[in-house]
Amino acid sequence: MRWSRVFRIVGVLIAFIGLAMLPALLLGLYLGEAKSIKAFAAATALTVGAGGGLFLYFRKLDNGLTHRDGFAIVTLTWVGAGIFGALPFYFGGVFGSFCDCAFESFSGFTTTGSSVLADIEAVEKSILLWRSLIQWLGGMGIIVLSLAILPFLGVGGMQLYKAEVPSPMPDKLTPRIHDTAKVLWKVYFLLTLLAALFLLAGGMGLFDAVCHALTTLPTGGFSTQNASLGQYGSAYFEWVVFFFMVFAGINFSLHYSLLQGNPKAYLANPECRFFLILLAIFILIVFVDLRTGFYESSEKALRYGAFQVASLLSTTGYASADYELWPSASKMVLFSCMVIGGCAGSTAGAVKLLRLMLVFKYCYRELMQLIHPRAVLPVRLGKRVVSEEVLKGVTAFLALYVGLFAVFSLALALMGVDLTTAFSGVASALGNIGPGFGAVGPMENFAGLPYGAKWLLMVCMVLGRLEIYTVIVLLVPEFWRR
Repeated sequence: MRWSRVFRIVGVLIAFIGLAMLPALLLGLYLGEAKSIKAFAAATALTVGAGGGLFLYFRKLDNGLTHRDGFAIVTLTWVGAGIFGALPFYFGGVFGSFCDCAFESFSGFTTTGSSVLADIEAVEKSILLWRSLIQWLGGMGIIVLSLAILPFLGVGGMQLYKAEVPSPMPDKLTPRIHDTAKVLWKVYFLLTLLAALFLLAGGMGLFDAVCHALTTLPTGGFSTQNASLGQYGSAYFEWVVFFFMVFAGINFSLHYSLLQGNPKAYLANPECRFFLILLAIFILIVFVDLRTGFYESSEKALRYGAFQVASLLSTTGYASADYELWPSASKMVLFSCMVIGGCAGSTAGAVKLLRLMLVFKYCYRELMQLIHPRAVLPVRLGKRVVSEEVLKGVTAFLALYVGLFAVFSLALALMGVDLTTAFSGVASALGNIGPGFGAVGPMENFAGLPYGAKWLLMVCMVLGRLEIYTVIVLLVPEFWRR
């Protein structure tokens, strides 16, 4: 690995993050938020200066990238985004420590949505816009964005794309990866715009509508209200956000197919069918459980149940009700949603349905192989035969996921965090979900955790966002050997 090439591209991407602060700075200037203006001016100058300095220092070097370079670039970019993205919070005095600033930033960029902000509504609007923007940028991915708008990064672009895109089998919609990135971002932008328009049509204010649209499509979940979407008490807002959370949890290549005039692509895709069926089953279970033992109104049971199921299955993390007060069966369903996640190729986190489908099919094949030892039984996804390489990768991913979940949960418990909070906190961070159970429930936040626990959860967030392998491979000694 030649670090000069790595730092050259990381520098460009860090500088872009600095430029992304300009909309929040302009909003601060428009609203006359003096404290935020100084914070964003300093943060922008420092971030652009640091990133631009790296690029200029290494600018004359070649563009060739290897798969090893791709892993390093993606990991360092996301770590850099979390650190530099924390500067507006730090310079603006939003939190008392840099650890909390970094936690909010990493949570935003990884679209986790866990927050240490106690009183959201007391924060200046430019800061809230930055919280929303970092989730929107993180949703489709900083690297994918760079491939769309920075053509000179097209050399070796597939290495970066594979290292970041959250899918065991990344979709390449066009022959050129540069064009694929542009297609994905166009679809992403269009859905975000539609979400904002629908919220505006229901009477939500312009600022709140834009911020919630920016955090719904990336399945991020940062809200401008202390009680999240539940503060509005609006069935219209909840159903609008519900449908866009479902859209965000579906593979974005299928949305592109819809725009190309092929609406049947959704039902033709086995993973999407499984996602919609599972969503309906979970909603039905929660509805029945809430209707018989919690809510007297069928409308409330369906509305709150459907919203929370979609929120956690898509790993968005919005809340319209305090589900910690719900019966045990409903809470079990919601915890299952936190682990399962949405479709591959979506902005959702967690394990993802594609992996679970492949593991189930793989296990079934092994059972059939015991009955028919000489039979050739390929694993299929629809009409497509899945290679043994992909199956091994999926199995290894699940083993790593479970192992990391156990290790980090134990680490949090050793820091004095209760078991419910430790388990759900790690599940939330690894799955990029947001709220959990216990002290980090939907009506609580992560501010009360020890600093060590917060740093560990930040590591979990990056691991979850980059699908574990991209980060873990850097820790393998053989990776550094020629």
